[in-house]
Amino acid sequence: MTTTTPSRGRRRAPSRMERAAGKAAALQRPRVILALLLLLALVCVMLLDGYLRAEVGGDQRVRTGAGSSDVPDDILDGGPIVTFRGGQATTVSVPDKTIALTFDDGPNPTWTPQVLAILEKYDVPATFFLVGSMVSRYPDVVRDMVEQGHEVGIHTFTHVDLSYQSDTRVRREMEQTQLALAGAAGITTTLFRAPYSSETDAIDNYSWPVYKKLGQDGYTSVFVDTDSDDWKRPGVSKIVQWATPKKNKGASVLFHDAGGERSQTIKALPQYIEKMRAKGYTFTTISGALDEQQGQQAPAGAAPGTGGSRLQAAHREATGAILYEGKALVAAVAVAEWAVPTLSVGLMVVGIAVMGRFGMMLLLARRHYRLRNRRRFSWGPEVTRPVTVIVPAYNEKECIANTLDSLARSTHPIEIIVVDDGSTDGTSEIAREAALALGMTNVRVIRQENAGKPAALNNGVRSARHDIVVMMDGDTVFEPDTVRQLVQPFADPEVGAVAGNAKVGNRTTVIGAWQHIEYVMGFNLDRRMYDLLRCMPTIPGAIGAFRREAVLQAGGMSEDTLAEDTDITIAMHRDGWRVVYQEHARAWTEAPGSLKQLWSQRYRWSYGTMQALWKHRKSLTDKGPSGRFGRVGMPLVVLFQIVTPVFAPLIDVFTAYSMIFIDFKAALLAWLAVLCVQLVCAAYAFRLDREKYRYLLMMPLQQLAYRQMMYLVLIHSCVTALTGGRLRWQKLKRTGEVGTPAGAS
Repeated sequence: MTTTTPSRGRRRAPSRMERAAGKAAALQRPRVILALLLLLALVCVMLLDGYLRAEVGGDQRVRTGAGSSDVPDDILDGGPIVTFRGGQATTVSVPDKTIALTFDDGPNPTWTPQVLAILEKYDVPATFFLVGSMVSRYPDVVRDMVEQGHEVGIHTFTHVDLSYQSDTRVRREMEQTQLALAGAAGITTTLFRAPYSSETDAIDNYSWPVYKKLGQDGYTSVFVDTDSDDWKRPGVSKIVQWATPKKNKGASVLFHDAGGERSQTIKALPQYIEKMRAKGYTFTTISGALDEQQGQQAPAGAAPGTGGSRLQAAHREATGAILYEGKALVAAVAVAEWAVPTLSVGLMVVGIAVMGRFGMMLLLARRHYRLRNRRRFSWGPEVTRPVTVIVPAYNEKECIANTLDSLARSTHPIEIIVVDDGSTDGTSEIAREAALALGMTNVRVIRQENAGKPAALNNGVRSARHDIVVMMDGDTVFEPDTVRQLVQPFADPEVGAVAGNAKVGNRTTVIGAWQHIEYVMGFNLDRRMYDLLRCMPTIPGAIGAFRREAVLQAGGMSEDTLAEDTDITIAMHRDGWRVVYQEHARAWTEAPGSLKQLWSQRYRWSYGTMQALWKHRKSLTDKGPSGRFGRVGMPLVVLFQIVTPVFAPLIDVFTAYSMIFIDFKAALLAWLAVLCVQLVCAAYAFRLDREKYRYLLMMPLQQLAYRQMMYLVLIHSCVTALTGGRLRWQKLKRTGEVGTPAGAS
C-alpha cells in the first residue's frame, strides 16, 4: 500500500454544499411548494369536474312514504306556487286558461338551445329551473336564455334531494347555484324548485322544513300542477296529453330540457303550444302568474318576444362580491372543462407508452438473456490482464473497510486507488488500516482537497496504471467474481464501457425492499433493453468499467452535471464506443435508509439526468454510429424517464376520479389489471436475476406510496430545471450495514 500527497482541484460539491446548506434549502423550498401546488391544482380540477358531473336523473324521490302531519292543509291543498311574504306561508294558483311553462334540469348544450328556438318562434315565455353545475359548465346558454327574456330559478347545484340534507348542505347548494347564475348571466333569482318534487300535496315532514327555511331566506318555491313526464320518453302524443290541464284550469306545467335524451320533448313542444293556444290558453312565467293572480301589472318589457332583455320580476342584478365570485367560478369550471379532456388524452398516451414500455422490456430482456447466456456466447479471448479499481470516497468511514474487504477477495488481478475527497471523518486512515489488516499491497490512498466526485474519479483515472478502470462507490461491495465478469466484454475492441448489475444490499426494510424491486425491474431490465438497442444511457456509479483511453478521450468525468455517470456514458456513445450491460457482474450497494435521503438522492439523479440530456442535445443531429444514441437512446430516455413518469400520476388521479365519480368497481379492476402487468414484468425480471419472489409482496404497497414519491421527485426536478435552479451534491448518511454481498456464493 502506498500513499500519495494531496492533489488540488477546483472546490465544489459536498463541502461547499454543506457550507451553503441554509441558502440552498431556502432556494429549493419555493420550488417544492410550487411542485406541490401544481399537484394540488390538478387534484382540485379533477374534483371540481367530478362534482360538476353529478348525475341528473328522472324526477323521482330518493325516499317515499314520509308523513305530512306537520304540513298545513292549505299548503297541501293549495296552488303550485308557495310564497312566504310576511313570514306566512301562502299558495298561489295559476289563473284559468293560463300555462306557466317550466323546464327542469338544464341547461344542456344540445337540447336547451332547441327549446329556446321553439319558444322564440312561438313567442312563448317560460321559466327554467337550472342546475347550478350545468349553469357553470354552459354559461353561454344561460346568458342567451336571460337575454331572450325568459325567467330562471334554482334547481340546486348538484340535483340532490334536499329533504335529507343538512342545513349547511342546503345553504351550499343554493349559494353555489346563485354564484353560477351571477357568473353566467349577471343575475340572481328568488325562484326555487326542489329536485324530485311534484305537486304540493306531495310535501312531507322531511321537505316542509326545507321550504320554510328557504322561504325565510326570500325564496318562492314552485311546484307542478301538470307533469308531462317527458323524462320517461313515452312518445310525443303521450307527452302532449299528459301536459294538458283538465277543465280549462290554469297550470304550472313541467317539461325537461336536460337530464337525458330529449328528442321527444323537442318534437312535442310545438304541438303542445299550438294545441293549448287553439284551446284559448295563454303562456306566462311564474312571476307573470303571480302578478296576474294578485292583480298586479307585470313590469314593462318583462315578456319575451318583444326584443327586450330587462330583468324578470324574480331576477336581481348581481353586484359586488357575488358577481366577481360567480365569474371566478365560471372561469374555474371553464379550465376544468378544458383540462379534463386534455388530461384524458394525455392519460391515453401515457397508458399506451407505459404498456408499450412493458412489452418492449419483456421482449428485449428475454432476447438479451438468451443471447448472453447461450453456451457458445463469447466476447472474445478471456481478459486476464490487471485492471485498476477506483474508489472515490467522501466521509465513508462506515463503509470503506467493507468495500476494501470485498475487493481483497477479487478473483481478478487488480490495483485499488482510494481517492479521499477531503474527508473529515478519517476515511483515508481507516482505508490504510484496513488494507494493512487485510495484507493488501495493491492499495493506494490518494488524498485531495474536496473537489467533488467527478474530480476524484478523474484523479484516479490519471493515476491508474492499467488500461481498464473499474469505478465503484465507497459504500459498495463486490462479489469475488465481479471484476472478472465486468471486464470480459472488453475483449470486443468496440466496447468502451460496461455497466454492471447494481443491487440493493440493505433490503430488509420496507424502503429497502421498494428500492430492491425498482433496481431489479426498473434499472436492470431497462439496461437489457438499452443494451440490445445499443443506446445505454447510464453506467451506474456503483459499478462500471471503462477503457482508460475512452474516458480521457471524452475529457474525463465532467463536472457540468450532477449525473456524471450519465454524462460520461452519453459522451462515449457520441465518440463511437459501444456500451454494454454485464448482468453477471454484481455489486451490492447501500440504498438510502430514509424517505428524506431517498428524496435527496433521486432528486439529484433525475435533475442530473435532465442536465446531461440537455448538455448532449446536439446528439440528435449526430451522424453515423456515434449518432445512434441521439436517434434512438435520447428519444427513449426522454419518453420513458421524463415525459411518461411526469404524466404517469394521471393514471392514479383518473383512477381515484373514476372510483369516486364514475364506476368504482370498473376503475378498481382496471387498476388491478395494470398492477398485474407490472407484477408479471417484475416477476420476470426477478427470474432473470435469480432473486427471491417474496419481495414482490411489497409491490402493491410500492405502487400506492413509493411510486407517488418518485413522481413528486421528478416533478420537483422539472420545476427546478424550468425555473433555472441549480442543485448541489448531497452526501447521504451511511450505516455500513452492507458488509457482505447479500446472496453471494
